[in-house]
Amino acid sequence: MRGKTVAVTAVAGVTALVAAACGGSGDPKAQGATSPRAPAASGPAGQGESPETPSAKQPIIIAFGGDTHFEGQLRSRLARPRTALGPIAAQLRSADLAMVNLETAITTGGTPAPGKQFTFRAPPSAFAALRGAGVDVTSMANNHGMDYMEGGLRDTLAAIKRTRFPVVGIGRNADEAYRPYRVTVKGNRLAIVGATQVLDDNLIQAWTATGSKGGLASAKDVPRMEQAVKEARKGSDIVIVHLHWGQELKACPLPRQQELARRLVAAGADIVVGGHAHVPLGGGYMDGKYVHYGMGNFVFSSASGQTANSGVLLLRVQDGKVTADKWKPARISGGLPIPLKGAAAAAEVKRWNGLRGCTGLKARP
Repeated sequence: MRGKTVAVTAVAGVTALVAAACGGSGDPKAQGATSPRAPAASGPAGQGESPETPSAKQPIIIAFGGDTHFEGQLRSRLARPRTALGPIAAQLRSADLAMVNLETAITTGGTPAPGKQFTFRAPPSAFAALRGAGVDVTSMANNHGMDYMEGGLRDTLAAIKRTRFPVVGIGRNADEAYRPYRVTVKGNRLAIVGATQVLDDNLIQAWTATGSKGGLASAKDVPRMEQAVKEARKGSDIVIVHLHWGQELKACPLPRQQELARRLVAAGADIVVGGHAHVPLGGGYMDGKYVHYGMGNFVFSSASGQTANSGVLLLRVQDGKVTADKWKPARISGGLPIPLKGAAAAAEVKRWNGLRGCTGLKARP
């Protein structure tokens, strides 16, 4: 994926750790594929890729980070895209595909959404920062994706089209917002859908994409989500659903999260991940598919205390299935997730594994 098509010697140690943790076979950049990306169905911007020769499926590592924005002290980091996300970028670059939740409108204009205490926006250089850090795709279906209303949405869609950065969960209409981003990684055909189950009551109608109006993909419409997953399933080896869901600061999933996860897995999702709670929740396996109820904050200016607990979720995928998972814990300082090491990392992984107890999920496939 762009910067992932060449060897990155600086992350060799991280890559080896990923391989050991998830059963991988070493540096994904050294496994033969010069470009893991095949022709992709367009997202809202219509971005596509150049054709390439199909290859046999190889095991891959997918990395997920949580809620990301560029407010406060983080804004100045956009001037240096390669280092904007700090040291955590090494873990993202060493994966075969990396994804985060971009919790901000991409605009320098627009009108702040009425009644909101917090509104987030960032210039289009946010996409360059994500790309520079090794992020390959993001979801903007969340309760800040349209913080600057219709004007901000127009600017966001224009920035997506101009930068050709893969974004899901937002579009000029419902078909675009629910449309999967399709990509082939080392022979594995992935389809990624994004949607939000969290919207302010007074903004649901204005923010939800319809047949004739732009906006976000809403996971409140469960039949529409099931339809989106079934469409993504066609021609795919792995279907990923990225959701904004849950309750802020609540470390256990809500019943509506668990019900939605069950229905989306039944519809054909292989991986269901997401966030919103600003603290990590538990993850595990449901009928052999992987579900994670909350990634917590990732690059987030106001994180402190329990909301500064962060990390990268690594999933190993082989032959259309998630075969292993690993949590690489971090602690947010100055808005950036700093990877933990040694005893601190071991203690946080133990705590994170304990979060599975209230999810009803299994520890293994």
